[in-house]
Amino acid sequence: MNISLKQLNVFSSITQHNTLTAAAEALYLSKAAVSMALAELEKQLGHPLFDRVNNRLILNQEGHKLLPLADELLSRANNISQLFDADHAFSGQLKIGASDTLGNHVVPGLLSQFRQQSQHFSQSVVISNSRLICQKLLDYELDIGLIEGKSHHPELVAHQFSHDQMCIIAAPHLAISQQTPCTFTNLEHSEWVLREAGSGSREFFLRTIAPHIEAWHEVFELNTTEALINSVAAGLGLGCLSTLAAQYAINDGRVIQLQLPHSNNTLNMQRPFWLVVHKDKYHSPLLKSFIAFCHQWDNT
Repeated sequence: MNISLKQLNVFSSITQHNTLTAAAEALYLSKAAVSMALAELEKQLGHPLFDRVNNRLILNQEGHKLLPLADELLSRANNISQLFDADHAFSGQLKIGASDTLGNHVVPGLLSQFRQQSQHFSQSVVISNSRLICQKLLDYELDIGLIEGKSHHPELVAHQFSHDQMCIIAAPHLAISQQTPCTFTNLEHSEWVLREAGSGSREFFLRTIAPHIEAWHEVFELNTTEALINSVAAGLGLGCLSTLAAQYAINDGRVIQLQLPHSNNTLNMQRPFWLVVHKDKYHSPLLKSFIAFCHQWDNT
């Protein structure tokens, strides 16, 4: 058996792009060359690695077995050059996934500090909800995920690296905005604007706030934080989100932060931030350095 790095690179690219044409464009190769490399790899292994469905290549069980090893071998190969390059401590691109609050309010500052410290300037960031970031990690489309909701998937490993504070917001003209402090009794029969399933903010509301309210109603489900804030400001319902995301609207007077009693020891509005990687992901020197940086990073 004589498997080449080119064949593994073609295989990896197809897993990310799902078609021969897209993979060929990403690799700057002809479609015929990509098809030939995949066919030779499958011939040597004695198994097809993809199911062919309507011109799309869907990774099958055999492909999933090869993917983590191919990912490690390609990463190790990419790191060879840095052994002989005294001017660059790290090589390759770091592919980061971040959930909404982290991606918009934390990652920019974190990456700026990491770049200054490491002098590594090749990173990509995908922002989506926690569930979709986890799925991209499972599909090896990302190296690392920074999310607000902890993943319990057995293939993913999560470690807490920081935290934020959650808050409840309302339109200033609503009667509940005049309640200081606001109690859970005031929240009975309340209407809520929530993020979509899979988001950390929704998970926090359902786990921490909702159990204290006997009767509440969801009036809207939205997939962006800005849409949620605008809906709350318009008086369509209450919202639960990170103070990092709500702060600008609070400062502008568009929404009011409801003040829950500090004496209520049953309610903890602090939410952890999680660093998530695939359990089989190869930890290159670059990835190791970024993980260590996240754990020692100070967001104050």
